[in-house]
Amino acid sequence: MTAESALATRGTLTHSLARERWGLPDEREGSVNDPRTREEHGIRYNEKWIYFLPEGRRRLVYWHRYDFRAALVESADGSTHEENV
Repeated sequence: MTAESALATRGTLTHSLARERWGLPDEREGSVNDPRTREEHGIRYNEKWIYFLPEGRRRLVYWHRYDFRAALVESADGSTHEENV
C-alpha cells in the first residue's frame, strides 16, 4: 500500500466538512476540475488547500477531484506529519 492510498482510506472528508472544521483556506493551489495532477510528499493531487497556523506552521489539505487525499501539518522547519481527520 502506498502512503497516498493509506492516507486516503483512513477516512472520508468532504469539502463541506473541511470548511466546517477549519474554515476557508488561506490559499489554494490548483482546482478539483484541473486535469493536471501534481505530487507532493508522496501524495498525488490536483487541488491543495493551505491554512496558515501559529508559529510558522501550515495545514496542507490535498484533494484529487473531490476525493480527500490527505491532511498534513508542516512545521516551520519543513517537516510534516499527518493530521488525523
